[in-house]
Amino acid sequence: MSQQGEKPAAHEDDWWRKLYDETAPDTGPSSAPDSLDDRFDSVSDTVSEAVEPEPEPEREPDPLPEVRPDPRTAWDPYREQAPPSEEPERRLEPEREPEPVPVATQAAVPGPRNTVFPAPWEAPAGPPGPRTFAVPKPPEPEPPPAPLTPPAAGPTTAPDPVALHELPPDWAASDAPADGGGGARPLVDHLGDRPPTYDAEPAALPAATSENLDALVPDTVLDGARYGTYTLRAASVRGDSARFRGEPRRDALLTARFGAAESALVLVAVAGGVRGGEGAHLAAADACRWIGGAVARSHARLSEDIRAGRRADLKSGLHRLTDRTYGKLRARAAELGVEPGEYTTSLRCLLLSADPDCRTRVFFGVGSGGLFRLRDGLWQDLEPVIPEEAASGVSEAGPDGDRLTMDLQITTPPSPYSDGPAPPPAELFRFRASVARPGDTLLLCSNGFAEPMRDEPELPDELAERWGPPGPPGLPAFLADTQLRIKGYADDRTCAAVWEA
Repeated sequence: MSQQGEKPAAHEDDWWRKLYDETAPDTGPSSAPDSLDDRFDSVSDTVSEAVEPEPEPEREPDPLPEVRPDPRTAWDPYREQAPPSEEPERRLEPEREPEPVPVATQAAVPGPRNTVFPAPWEAPAGPPGPRTFAVPKPPEPEPPPAPLTPPAAGPTTAPDPVALHELPPDWAASDAPADGGGGARPLVDHLGDRPPTYDAEPAALPAATSENLDALVPDTVLDGARYGTYTLRAASVRGDSARFRGEPRRDALLTARFGAAESALVLVAVAGGVRGGEGAHLAAADACRWIGGAVARSHARLSEDIRAGRRADLKSGLHRLTDRTYGKLRARAAELGVEPGEYTTSLRCLLLSADPDCRTRVFFGVGSGGLFRLRDGLWQDLEPVIPEEAASGVSEAGPDGDRLTMDLQITTPPSPYSDGPAPPPAELFRFRASVARPGDTLLLCSNGFAEPMRDEPELPDELAERWGPPGPPGLPAFLADTQLRIKGYADDRTCAAVWEA
């Protein structure tokens, strides 16, 4: 078979000879059936053959135990024996081992199980039901408390809640309750035999447009602070007449602190617009804002002068700052096209040092108003009404010898180089610097509060009782004190009081 001519080996061609041996007889057709049905029957017989399982010998059922524990009792959270926070003790019982099953039976038909476990969604006891999550068992109700011994004969009263809170021994008077430590105080009351004409609460709001929203002022302003040895309370309230007629509050109040630590300076400015002026409340707000800006720019020098007691420097410097403020008011009136007398205001200020060692209180201002001091239960008017003869040069002196700085109102002829009209005479400038004593109360107020303080003895007597010991009232009580109404006095009220520790 090789094409190269070599002689093949005998064992390599043996299989070839057996396959193509011409001498071997032909086998011929087979005698076995070979139809389609025969082949189907053959395949079916082959596939359907299986080992028949041997029948298991019958045996009697085992008797059920009297009490069969739930297989989940080892972890069931609903058991009553174990509290919810503790894991119950695990108790396991031996299970009955099943009899061996032949291998053929295990492969063909699974044997029965001796222990039946409940499905995860079944309840521990009772009929099975769906459950999406475990709900903790509600705690058992606590036993009712033992009945208390009945009290002695008499009316039963509820315990006072105030008695449950003891005040610390270092409780300051300024942290006292709103009533100042006394008994019940009226929120808003009136003095005298007859009540005032108007109601005590606001009735109408001032008219507003889209152009004057920035000129609106609130009905009431309340503020307070504590520095060094004094406590400050300040309030400004719209008068009963303005509340009834829907007019804006003409008075303005400014409380500000400039600087920090002991060199800080506190300014309290009270301004009262002229009655009947259309922009009186705007003029008062401008005066407070401008005098506040002037003091802020010079607060370091002013604080140093107050602590050093340089009265002459303080008087000249504050007089100059006040004149500049009124000069701006006159310029603003010219811009608005109104007379200077229609766009003006009274201005009264207090300068208070934050240094605990400094008790010098400086007052300065222009226009009507009041400055009072409560000492030893009696009110002192530190700013007496200036008579008409004051323009002649006679100066007034206070109880402590402090003199009021007067402007003699000496007018000068207009300059020939000036085209405009002559400016109005300068307002009277008042200045006072006094040393406060422990227990004093200094009151600075606008004309709406100063008039009843001078003309109605009932008001200062009532305030002397309220503002005396044990200390300053809280902000709500102070606001109620400023609204003690008297028939015939319905103007705006603005005041600031300083209590000395």
